[in-house]
Amino acid sequence: MSYIFDLSILLVVAKSLEWLLKKKGIHPIIAHILTGIILGPFGLSIVLPTSELKVLGEFGLIMMMLYMGLTSNFSAISRNKVKASVVAMFGVAFSFILGFLTVYFLEKSLIAALFVGITLGNTAIEVTSGVLVRERVKKDISSVLMGAAFADDIIAVYLIGILTGITQGGISGLSLVFLTIKIVIFILGVLMLSEFVFKRSTRFYNIIRDLHIFFTFTIVLTFTLAFIAQDIGLNQIIGAYLAGLTISRLRERKDPMVITRIKLNELIEELEIVLVEFFIPLFFVYVGLMFNPNVRDISILLILLLYASAVLGKLIGCGLGMKIFGSSIRDAIIVGIGMGGRGSLELAILKLGLEKGLIDEGIFATVVIVSMLTALSTPVLFRYTVRKLS
Repeated sequence: MSYIFDLSILLVVAKSLEWLLKKKGIHPIIAHILTGIILGPFGLSIVLPTSELKVLGEFGLIMMMLYMGLTSNFSAISRNKVKASVVAMFGVAFSFILGFLTVYFLEKSLIAALFVGITLGNTAIEVTSGVLVRERVKKDISSVLMGAAFADDIIAVYLIGILTGITQGGISGLSLVFLTIKIVIFILGVLMLSEFVFKRSTRFYNIIRDLHIFFTFTIVLTFTLAFIAQDIGLNQIIGAYLAGLTISRLRERKDPMVITRIKLNELIEELEIVLVEFFIPLFFVYVGLMFNPNVRDISILLILLLYASAVLGKLIGCGLGMKIFGSSIRDAIIVGIGMGGRGSLELAILKLGLEKGLIDEGIFATVVIVSMLTALSTPVLFRYTVRKLS
């Protein structure tokens, strides 16, 4: 039962550090990861990443992805869906290219370079939404930012699926085609479910009227889709995220009494406390516990170049995507800066890569540091850019 004691120490330190850093406007993710690094093998070696903590961390990850899906606004991308999709694709492409070339030329590892490129291609939707909360921007820019961040997640879903297939003993051209078809069918099937059941169907109304039944249904759907996702070659976190995203479409229902939105908000409120205060921190703390590289394996040059790749990839790619649609240079820069944050999904990908042997401890530690740097700097750069260009 020593893991109970370890868990107590981790949570007390994590929440205390979160409270201290929150006063400085620093995202809680940073506090949670630092807790694991400080108390784990890299730091004081007070707590080790045991199998019990790993299970709790993985459960926390699934619940975190559910929460991210529930709090996503599916309709945000529909307002500027073409522009947001193009902005997202250009941002992913440029970030991938810069990240891939950086790692490939410095580390000489093709697999690690591909993995890091995929990781840097994504944008943390929680960081993007965070900067929009703090700074007022035009609705057009806001919807493009949220829509592009959402599209980034969909692209990441696909690439993670391909990557997961590769890790399961190699993949041929034919099997890659079948894997792609399975992934597309799964994602489209879930999105159709969300459209015709959660958004349009009147029969679903009885389930959401009772919050206890609604809560149980949400958990069952989450683990069902997580299992199916893993079974077809995706990662289970994709199923959990899609479960939350599917249920989140209840807010789009035409309901004069607004009952569905009220019940959805009640569900999120009920989940939020236990998730935000317990399960979600556990995942990031465990990521910190896994941070145990040999100091000689950490390259300051690689960190700086990958950070530059992460920031410039989104700035150039997303900015170019905006310019294609005739946006001003000001709006292009604001969107490019706002898309620069990395966070929870990237760390989930990193954890997967380390466990599958696609990257070593040094690369893992390097990209964790880069992700934390972008999460710290993006709100600051965004605030400065918006106020300077206003």
